[in-house]
Amino acid sequence: MSEGPKIPASGGSPAQAPDNAPEALGEPGYEVRAVGERRGMFGAAGTGDTSGFGGLVAPVVLPGAAQRPYGGWYDAVADGLEGLVEQVVIHRGEITFRIRRDHLLEVVRRLRDDPALRFELLSGVSGVHYPGDAGRELHAVYHLGSFTYNRRIRLEVAVADADPHVPSVMGIYPAADWHEREVWDMFGLVFDGHPALTRILMPDDWPGHPQRKDYPLGGIPVEYKGASVPPPDQRRSYS
Repeated sequence: MSEGPKIPASGGSPAQAPDNAPEALGEPGYEVRAVGERRGMFGAAGTGDTSGFGGLVAPVVLPGAAQRPYGGWYDAVADGLEGLVEQVVIHRGEITFRIRRDHLLEVVRRLRDDPALRFELLSGVSGVHYPGDAGRELHAVYHLGSFTYNRRIRLEVAVADADPHVPSVMGIYPAADWHEREVWDMFGLVFDGHPALTRILMPDDWPGHPQRKDYPLGGIPVEYKGASVPPPDQRRSYS
């Protein structure tokens, strides 16, 4: 078993350490990139806000690149992916490798097969939508684990709304099957090479992808004991 990143002298888990506290936008010594702005508690627009947080304005930021040495085994994994990584991010005690989609299959194959890496487990594929991240609005995120070395990493691939294609990793990690289907269903990311990229949660004829941030709040009117409850974006305004 390999030793992970060292816990700060203050003690506790990395997620609780002072140097992993939420960073303020523009804090000296910490690089962040703003990709939008959220208003209100949930970022909703066009409906009444009953949360009491209607005046809240918060930037949507992404953590910036880390600099070598990363510490612990992080450098060993980065060395194994030399030339294939766009950016390395270390945030709250976790490491993310941002890579281009045309390098994705080579990266995951190397992570699985290289004896010095041995990431045997793909535990999940997630989608994220940042409408303000111009040219990189849709993110596919892969969560990998190594039983051999007791390590966990994250891969992230970003593509444009206008070209939402990412290669399927099913041929390397068969466990990606239903995960990729769910990301397609909820976010509209197209996993090229997937043998059956169909909806898994919504009906086959459902319009749009419900977890995108530009998806309308409206839904299907609900009938209950003779009364009809309209979709959220068709209800009265409380402002």
